[in-house]
Amino acid sequence: MSPRRNARAIESRRSPARGKTRALGQHFLRDADIARRIVDVIAPTARDVTVEIGPGRGALTNLLAACSGRLIGLEVDPVLAARLSEAFAASLNVRILEADARSYDYTALRGLVHESGGRVLAVGNLPYSVAKPILMALVEAGSSIDEMALMLQREVAERIAAAPGTRVYGSLSVLTQVACDVRLAFSVPPGAFTPPPQVDSAVAHLRTLDVPPVSIAEPERFRRLVRAAFGQRRKNLANALGAGLGLGAERARSVITAAGIDPGRRAETLSLAEFARLADVVG
Repeated sequence: MSPRRNARAIESRRSPARGKTRALGQHFLRDADIARRIVDVIAPTARDVTVEIGPGRGALTNLLAACSGRLIGLEVDPVLAARLSEAFAASLNVRILEADARSYDYTALRGLVHESGGRVLAVGNLPYSVAKPILMALVEAGSSIDEMALMLQREVAERIAAAPGTRVYGSLSVLTQVACDVRLAFSVPPGAFTPPPQVDSAVAHLRTLDVPPVSIAEPERFRRLVRAAFGQRRKNLANALGAGLGLGAERARSVITAAGIDPGRRAETLSLAEFARLADVVG
């Protein structure tokens, strides 16, 4: 292996989660048909830059490397990262990083697209225990990523696609849907993995929206409000926001009423537009 090729193949980034793949709840994909279906969800081309989250043993990596113009793999486990870098040492379009997908700078990916019409794509079989922070990091990267095909615990996939008023609608639903169009592509049984998980999985297809469905003046304020609203989801909106934002129940009721919303409602009944309006009034 030449130093030049090795430099292209791997860039080591130390992580506090080093060597804890199993602790993160990783179940390695072993079903080749499922792997192909995941790749087909976003259909990478030679014009695209693809980032793979947690390539693990490479079930998706070979397929992605064959069709992507450039592939970056983010693997937190140093042993797996080293094995992958060796396997792809001769592939000049592949780079494996020993990196934590929760803190990786996805905003830099757009600058790697050099072809007209090229996209930035994210694909991955996300470890169950850290799927939510990885998902939020990807969503908050905004227009830096065009599309995603993410393997998630089925319950989490259903939550991000949930509609207002449903049992699983929550902060993850709202914060994902203000940035992305979300659909459930297909379900995946436990037998597709090694070791098999105790729950079903599903692949979610997310497309980043060019224009958000609602106008949000201050994204961080919006995120704080949404999380506070669902922080005590059994309570009505006034009590949840009063406690979560430190407003007190009376002040919260006044603010919610000023936004044209009944303070006795619960967070799971609010639409994206109502959350956006409420965030503006609170601000």
